[in-house]
Amino acid sequence: MTDTAGRLRKQLESANFDPQNYVKQLSQQSDGDRDLQEHRQKIQTLADETAQNLKKNVYKNYRQFIETAKEISYLESEMYQLSHILTEQKSIMESITQALLSTDKDETSKEMLAAFPKETEEVKQRTLTTLLERVEGCKNIMETPGRYLVYNGDLVEYDVDSMSSIQKVHAFLMNDCLLIATWLATRRGTEKYKYNALYDLESFAIVNVKDHPPMKDMFKILMFPESRIFQAENSKVKKEWLEILDETKKNKATKDKHKKEEEVPHSPVRPEPSSVSTNPFDDEEPVDAEEAVDLSLEWIQDLPEDLDVCIAQRDFEGAVDLLDKLNEYLKDQPASPRVKELRGKVDERVRQLTEVLVFELSPDRSLRGGPKATRRAVSQLIRLGQSTKACELFLKNRAAAVQTAIRQLRIEGATLLYIHKLCNIFFTSLLETAKEFETDFAGNTGCYSAFVVWSRSAMRMFVDAFSKQVFDSKESLSTAAECVKVAKEHCRQLSDIGLDLTFTLQSLLVKDVKAALQSYKEVIMEATKHRNSEEMWRKMNLMTPEALAKLKEEMRTCGIAGFDQYTGDNCWVNLSYTVVAFTKQMMGFLEEGLKLYFPELHMVLLESLREIILVAVQHVDYSLRCEQEPEKKAFILQNASFLHETVLVVVERRFEEGVGKPAKQLQDLRKSMRPVRVNPESTMSMV
Repeated sequence: MTDTAGRLRKQLESANFDPQNYVKQLSQQSDGDRDLQEHRQKIQTLADETAQNLKKNVYKNYRQFIETAKEISYLESEMYQLSHILTEQKSIMESITQALLSTDKDETSKEMLAAFPKETEEVKQRTLTTLLERVEGCKNIMETPGRYLVYNGDLVEYDVDSMSSIQKVHAFLMNDCLLIATWLATRRGTEKYKYNALYDLESFAIVNVKDHPPMKDMFKILMFPESRIFQAENSKVKKEWLEILDETKKNKATKDKHKKEEEVPHSPVRPEPSSVSTNPFDDEEPVDAEEAVDLSLEWIQDLPEDLDVCIAQRDFEGAVDLLDKLNEYLKDQPASPRVKELRGKVDERVRQLTEVLVFELSPDRSLRGGPKATRRAVSQLIRLGQSTKACELFLKNRAAAVQTAIRQLRIEGATLLYIHKLCNIFFTSLLETAKEFETDFAGNTGCYSAFVVWSRSAMRMFVDAFSKQVFDSKESLSTAAECVKVAKEHCRQLSDIGLDLTFTLQSLLVKDVKAALQSYKEVIMEATKHRNSEEMWRKMNLMTPEALAKLKEEMRTCGIAGFDQYTGDNCWVNLSYTVVAFTKQMMGFLEEGLKLYFPELHMVLLESLREIILVAVQHVDYSLRCEQEPEKKAFILQNASFLHETVLVVVERRFEEGVGKPAKQLQDLRKSMRPVRVNPESTMSMV
């Protein structure tokens, strides 16, 4: 038998297996029906073994699936860390490059002095005047006294975004500014260029652009928020431009510093000789307030330019570190004019840095990476004292992310499957946002109220998508109840972090749930009235024992424990089809209503149950009054007894179990009904 099964397995697993030919050959070789049955049994056994082996393999590899998923998660985390490390390495390499350029500065300057003897200021001014005669629109540039030419040359300007060539320009570097003139290719004569822009040396920063062939020998001029890229003729010319620009900027800063120091009087104010003082310390010279703060340190002089470079290179942490260092240095220092001037320059950079950080948190940026992707910009805004703005931008960013995730969710055919995915996406995002908010704003307890308000608005966004799929599409009450149950369970999980939005969810859903209950109540009442109109008051004959057993199980599920007393022999049920159908519908409505139950819906559910019960009770009462045949009247009384003593009691008990408080209106309804006895002379009526 084992050999036969093995051969059969190999035959079925072969690559050239053809089912039609196999069945055809099997039919020709078999002697009769018995052989086919045996062969069928062998194939079924083989299928069962294959299914069992498949289950074993799934269970065996299940742990490996989980471990693989964890490894993928770890790998993703390591990739983020690697990206951060590479960014830091890039910053370090750029700083090393700048340091190497500064060390070579002295040697280059010596070589340039040897190659080009130093000219007098008068000669440089004449040279500048001669050159500017070839430029249209700059006749007034030489009106500034003391301005002379330092360096000039042809450059090619490139577009910052597309890196495509724009135009050929000629740059004139003077001792206090940089002039950019465009080349006029069609002009002839003395004027070959046209005025384009004039930049003060303090208004821009110079950044070296790495060579990426064919884009090479380039440098960038940063005038936040704008920037321009120029390409030199070769690497040597580029190096000269970078070094001379840097040297000229520093010379101007030093000159301005000395000029301001000369304007400050150094002689102390002494008291008049005629004034007599008994204080022996009056002979000491008073200390100048501006001399108390030393602003000649190199890092303070370079601070505005360093901040520009940090902002351009997106080194937000470095920029804030520099600001903290300056604030610590100027702490408790007198506000002298020089300090105020420095503060003005720094405040402008702080404003620029804040604008960049705000743009980093704007919803227009990429929303990938989750809440942790915003931590960098948020932390720096908090360090700048902008915690309120950081909180507002963080919550707007997360709201846009949640809305985008909900919008991108594919609407499945099965509503319950869609709601499971919707709840998983929304509540997971809400939980991650809450944890990240607690991490970022741990020391800013005043921002927590804003998060609570944001959570409620996010819940409103979720309920809009939820209601549109569940209630607007006219789903059945059972489907709506399951969907609401799923949403409640996810909402309770937020209480683990101290965030309870259950009341918010209920208050937003109460209108739609109320409408669904009332709509389904109307459906049940119409169906009951339709069955009542066709009621013949006959016993049910279920025809088969299986059907009778199924009905008993349905009644047991509904909570009707003593249903056996209403069944007879030969699959007969001593109840009307209308009463049995009403009981199943009534108990189903009650169970779904309890799943949808909110405290605000207590009276709505009670009144709906009362109205549905009244439809059945009034029909039974009317039938008792109109029926004249004793046998039918006795049968109607038996159905009335089932409703009064069994169904209504179960409804009251189940409602109290689900809600936690008794259903007084249902109790009053049952008590208002007169006692029912199975007696042809009796009737059931409402008081």
